Amino acid sequence: MPPQLPFDLAAAMSHLSTKDEKLALLIAETHQFGTDAHAAESPYEALMEAIAYQSISGKAAATIYSRVKALSGTDRPPTPEQVVKLRKQTLRKAGLSGAKVVAMKDLAAKTISGIVPTREQAIRMSDEELIERLVSVRGIGVWTVEMFLIFNLGRPDVLPIHDLGVKKGWCVTYGKKHMPKPKELLAFGEQWRPYRTVASWYMWRAFERAGHAVTRKIRPAKLIKRHKSKIALVKSHKRRK
Repeated sequence: MPPQLPFDLAAAMSHLSTKDEKLALLIAETHQFGTDAHAAESPYEALMEAIAYQSISGKAAATIYSRVKALSGTDRPPTPEQVVKLRKQTLRKAGLSGAKVVAMKDLAAKTISGIVPTREQAIRMSDEELIERLVSVRGIGVWTVEMFLIFNLGRPDVLPIHDLGVKKGWCVTYGKKHMPKPKELLAFGEQWRPYRTVASWYMWRAFERAGHAVTRKIRPAKLIKRHKSKIALVKSHKRRK
């Protein structure tokens, strides 16, 4: 059963369709918005998986991440305390690069210190607070946190202005030949507030309908499948339907 959204989807669809004629047409011709969110996943677990998936193929990343999880002795990722104690060479033998080992250890340390919040704390924090906290982790950028916000926490008003799929979907939807600059997309998206997440999701769908596969993963966390070779938060990047 899909997780319940923390916002009124019907209200979002109505708002976007009223504000944007071309988006209204896209919504009418495309299946309904949905995410791959996993409610039990903590920021720590989501980001650990995102790190594992960065810059390599999905298949290779899945193999490596399964080895990392095996180090915990359970079917879950190693706890922050376990990661801090694990030797770097042990993590390297699992297939992680040196940079990813450092990133995972930094993630673990910042989770123990409280910089990386628990899921319960994250739910109470604003998007801006979470971005500020989580990008302090080595190897984690704004895009990964945005995928976490969208696909794990179900935040309604996130616009990933640097996401290639969103930008290309915008070109398809609005018949533009140029790729929008982040500031241009940000300004254009003002009309979508407070449901920019939903509008972004439909930009991905437009890109797919044009014949391109959009995958991402901050599983970004089974956040969404991200271009696994690049994006790694949603595993960060099972094929979205």
